[in-house]
Amino acid sequence: MMKNCNLIIVDDHPIVTDGLAILLSRLDGINISASFKTGAGVLEYSDLNKTDIVLLDVFLPDMNGIEVCTKIKKMYPRIIVLAMSSQSERSIVMQMIKSGASGYLLKSATIEEFRDCIHLALGGKMTFSNEVKLIVEKTDINDLKAVPKLTKREKEILLLLGKGKSTQEISDLLFLSYLTIQTHRRNLLAKFQVKNAIELVNIVTENGLL
Repeated sequence: MMKNCNLIIVDDHPIVTDGLAILLSRLDGINISASFKTGAGVLEYSDLNKTDIVLLDVFLPDMNGIEVCTKIKKMYPRIIVLAMSSQSERSIVMQMIKSGASGYLLKSATIEEFRDCIHLALGGKMTFSNEVKLIVEKTDINDLKAVPKLTKREKEILLLLGKGKSTQEISDLLFLSYLTIQTHRRNLLAKFQVKNAIELVNIVTENGLL
């Protein structure tokens, strides 16, 4: 493995950033240079240009990982971005790869999987944790252009968004927590690569998904 590899972790859950920092710092040649909770935080990092790898959460509180990855690669093409998420939906994996990521790992992956993926990425290869690898192997070129599929819950939320309901109103109507609805909204924005609810409803309607 490359010596003195500077790695940044971007995730809004302290248990993830702290846990990964502890485990990865034990591996030879890896230096955890910083961690951030938001996309803006890493994009504004003054030493970003000195970074070799960014472990990037796909779903962040201020912007989605697809957008962050695109901006990082535009600023510093040599930086390796490895996406990580608790979700393994094929469309999201493909969107991250299209935005310039060199791989995609599930947060449930073992530290050995993280180590191997980092090693392969440093060697210039596309890499995935084991579970994601199985998904990618079933992917054909048409999946890169495919419109993401919606779950039953996502359809319910989108229908209510289309009626102008707020996050709190949707929470009350579906008997779900505010945070749960907020997370669904954030995931949907990332899934369809749009910036707000209006664009989201428009693209879903245009593609006949409701």
